[in-house]
Amino acid sequence: MSESIIVAVLALIGTLAGAYLANRKSSALIAYRLEELEKKVQAHNNLVERTYHLEERTEVQEEKIKVINHRLGDLEEYHK
Repeated sequence: MSESIIVAVLALIGTLAGAYLANRKSSALIAYRLEELEKKVQAHNNLVERTYHLEERTEVQEEKIKVINHRLGDLEEYHK
């Protein structure tokens, strides 16, 4: 074999190895970033769910306050 063919084969092997290793590292980084993003989305979804439950409880409390105010108004009218 001539030297140029050996050099070309070695260059090809080096190029393929470099591309493979770079791809592996890039894939690992993407997987890590995706996991971190999933954690943030989960935290956000938990916050939204908790906010929804708080809003429901607030509506119930506001309705109770309206009923109490109506009862107080009726009692005030009754005692006049």
